[in-house]
Amino acid sequence: MTFIRFIFPVFLFSFFCVFSADKTPVEKKNIHTMLPDSIKGFSKNFYPYFEKNEEIIKHTAYALCYDEKYEQAKWVAYRLTDKMCVSSDEERTNNFREDPSVKTGSAAPDDYKKTGYDRGHLCPAGDMAWSETTMSESFYMSNMSPQAPKFNRGIWKKLETQVRVWAKEDHELYIVTAGVLEKDLPMIGKKNKVAIPKYYYKIVLDVFGLEKKAIAFVMPNDASKQSIFDFAVTIDSVERLTQINFFPFLLDSLENNLESHINVELWK
Repeated sequence: MTFIRFIFPVFLFSFFCVFSADKTPVEKKNIHTMLPDSIKGFSKNFYPYFEKNEEIIKHTAYALCYDEKYEQAKWVAYRLTDKMCVSSDEERTNNFREDPSVKTGSAAPDDYKKTGYDRGHLCPAGDMAWSETTMSESFYMSNMSPQAPKFNRGIWKKLETQVRVWAKEDHELYIVTAGVLEKDLPMIGKKNKVAIPKYYYKIVLDVFGLEKKAIAFVMPNDASKQSIFDFAVTIDSVERLTQINFFPFLLDSLENNLESHINVELWK
């Protein structure tokens, strides 16, 4: 069955209101002069667009744009290669802690305590298992978002695992992921008010293989027994949903082609 026939009415209504009603593309701005020295050298050509007043945090193997209003990242971007997926020698640390790099202060582990929500990784610990440092840094609370347990440990985990399979096959990928941050989201937390996204997105880009390709996913923060491909969408549709320009440095011809079309068969 198709994605539309499975998904519940509320998601279906909001999904099509956002994806279909607003056909205006996200503005393409020149951000060459907006790249601070702190992120030079970290695959800056694949950073989403960000405003001068937004806080960009760079760790060893991933970067993020922290949104204080929602106490989480509006996007997390990182590069994943086949070599990064080979070694899983580093044990999962579970060292959840505040991110000292966030100027305004990140969410805290106790904000999730007894809420019924997982501290869900945006950049997965499994993608960072190739070194002690990267594994440890993946547990900063700036990299967490409140996820329903059956979502986090179910279909979201399946998607994360599949991305590592693709990285091994295609050798190098660029990934952008986060919750969809919007008005009037419910909150958890005592010290900090952390928004609970209704949906999560993940975008996977392969521009180094012979065949350039990209795929995006939007998933409701809930349990699902569907295939991950039932949630596959175009990057353009995620840009309209989030109002983020994800790959502004790509050549326009390549960007337009990859973001406006989806060919699921290239990923199966």
